[in-house]
Amino acid sequence: MPKLSVKKAEQTLIKYALTYPETTLEHPWGHDVVKVRGKMFASFGDEAGAKGEFSMSVKLPTSSEMALTLSWVEPTGYGLGKSGWVTARLKAGADFEVDTMKGWIDQSFRAVAPKTLVRGLK
Repeated sequence: MPKLSVKKAEQTLIKYALTYPETTLEHPWGHDVVKVRGKMFASFGDEAGAKGEFSMSVKLPTSSEMALTLSWVEPTGYGLGKSGWVTARLKAGADFEVDTMKGWIDQSFRAVAPKTLVRGLK
């Protein structure tokens, strides 16, 4: 996959997250947040992120430990890391692991969404 700009990678992942049922895009705290039935499952951008830096936070109850072995992933702040939330941060020009991040978005949706919605997924 060709290198994506920070903005393009973010747009691609937000668009992907919105393909799940009953999702909405909101903008609390000046960030792009994708929610399912009012519950956040993916957040893009944060106050620590510098301009031109990519940041995405997701809930990974089954793979957060593995994700945290990557140098560009850390536990999400505000105590969310204790519940399996991780934040991926990449500088502009870095190679974006878009397919990996799509998998993380899927895992996060399945962890946060009501079981009735999850059962309807493939």
